[in-house]
Amino acid sequence: MAIVPSRSGKTPQGPSRPSGAGPSSGAGANHPVPQSPQRQVEATVEEKGHADEALRPHRLGDYIGQTDLKQVLHIALEAARCRQEPLDHLLLYGPPGLGKTTMAMVLAAELTTRCRITSAPALERPRDIIGLLMSLEQGDVLFIDEIHRLPSMAEELLYPAMEDFRLDLAIGKGTTARSRTIDLPRFTLVGATTKAGSISSPLRDRFGMVHRLDFYNPRELQAIVERSAKLLQMGVQPSGAQAIASRCRGTPRIANRLLRRVRDYALVKVFPSIDEQVVAQALAMHRIDPLGLDPSDHRLLRTMAQQFEGGPVGLTTLAAVLGEDPDTIETVLEPYLLQIGFLQRTPRGRRLAPPAYDHLGLIDLRLSPAMDQRLDGQLPIGF
Repeated sequence: MAIVPSRSGKTPQGPSRPSGAGPSSGAGANHPVPQSPQRQVEATVEEKGHADEALRPHRLGDYIGQTDLKQVLHIALEAARCRQEPLDHLLLYGPPGLGKTTMAMVLAAELTTRCRITSAPALERPRDIIGLLMSLEQGDVLFIDEIHRLPSMAEELLYPAMEDFRLDLAIGKGTTARSRTIDLPRFTLVGATTKAGSISSPLRDRFGMVHRLDFYNPRELQAIVERSAKLLQMGVQPSGAQAIASRCRGTPRIANRLLRRVRDYALVKVFPSIDEQVVAQALAMHRIDPLGLDPSDHRLLRTMAQQFEGGPVGLTTLAAVLGEDPDTIETVLEPYLLQIGFLQRTPRGRRLAPPAYDHLGLIDLRLSPAMDQRLDGQLPIGF
């Protein structure tokens, strides 16, 4: 079971090196490898701890974006402090990479308590969730990721734990069975999911606050890139941060990932500062265009434009032509293309929108009168 305790306001540190261990001990200690002064880089925050943990904010004021959610949580935190009670249970839902785990850790830091992190698939057996709940202390924050995948037995045990802070256990079997109630310390459960509709109504109704995390706008993403670059001790110009922000699909996790790839490129090519041109050159090697579309996106769009004349085309037919799983197309590729208006879902199937043709530099054959007449009464491709 993946449970990571986190102290408020502290970044996890790497293990200390034993005395006498390291590059200076053992064979070859008297012959260090020479390094160019331009390649010699000081230890950054990322090298002192886990890469993702190093870039996470630890206070609500440092959390960029999600303004409406932060206002609600600020009021809830102040009220909890005044009452000297734990925060009410919170359910966060939305696409992956928007900061649900980070928000749980920020709440623990604001409440000066621990954050226990686990995921629903790790709680396979009832004893897993029982042991986790009994290990909690007063005021702890329990974060369960992908909570919609929680087993039914674990979910049933959570009901009294969330409402009355107790565990109702059945001991024994048959005529010797008896029930036992164990009191639990008051805690805050933060659940995260990418599929809010898959959570059962009894579980969803037990959360005092339910909020959706939205995609970030370019200005917020640029601020996130500039903050991460400062933590990584990188020199990034505003044009470079803006170029990365325009390619990260509205997601901070992708922004930090692209920033690391640009950092590697700038380090090897010995660029003193990262501007728009450096970002374009670095991400062109990974075949990521200015809108953040990768080769899989381009392949989907070009297939629809060239083989199916822009659609409509059925999902199963499109998956067979691309050699992809239908769920991969529907959950990984389509959401961003729908968001930027390149793709349309209609009752007849998927269709390319005019902006997609402009981006690909192709001509929309559907605009010709002959094509319009031929499409009248045509059955959707793939049905």
